[in-house]
Amino acid sequence: MSVSPTMGRLLDAALEHVVFDGWSPQTLRAAAQDAGVSDTEILTLCPRGVLDLAAAYHRRADQNIAVTEDMQDLRYSQKVAALIWQRIGIVEKDIVRRGMAFFALPSNASEGAALIWGTADAIWNALGDQSDDLNWYSKRAILSAVFSSSVLYWLGDTSEGSVNTRAYIERRINDVMRFENAKRTARKSPLLGSLTRVIDRFAASVPAPRSNAAEGYPGWTKEVSE
Repeated sequence: MSVSPTMGRLLDAALEHVVFDGWSPQTLRAAAQDAGVSDTEILTLCPRGVLDLAAAYHRRADQNIAVTEDMQDLRYSQKVAALIWQRIGIVEKDIVRRGMAFFALPSNASEGAALIWGTADAIWNALGDQSDDLNWYSKRAILSAVFSSSVLYWLGDTSEGSVNTRAYIERRINDVMRFENAKRTARKSPLLGSLTRVIDRFAASVPAPRSNAAEGYPGWTKEVSE
């Protein structure tokens, strides 16, 4: 989901209030007044109220995920770790803490989970992921877990420059790579090879979502207009 210029102005204004009032209706009202956004525009941009505002903040950060020149020579697993670190560095701790509390509410939890999935999808897309079967889902599910745990670690990290968080991310990615290596070893095993081939055939039969999928289904994307 792309964030429109008007939503961008609204978000910039909202960040001045989130630290004090959290992601709340008060923040949305104050941000609209500061940014000069009318009530009609608010209804268009944020039909679900402040939930849409908080979600837009998360998605705007996702839009800035990109493989940079200094990542070109890294191994693939190192690029994944670098993009997680890049994404964390885009946002502010105090704003994220408020967001964690907001999306922990039962009424907002499903949206929070969808946003984390969207971040994992953005990272894989930045890496040029071409998977078109069950692996499309498993990659994003695994990375969602790694990203969310990394954010939680970062929020409690008091090390200089959050270097401990960077090391934590690399450990988690290494754990995933060990799992992938174990799967490759299993494929070569006389005992487990036939089982893994059955699993692989099943995985190949499950298609990745289409970019033009119907609204509300995995893979659906929505453009936010002004």
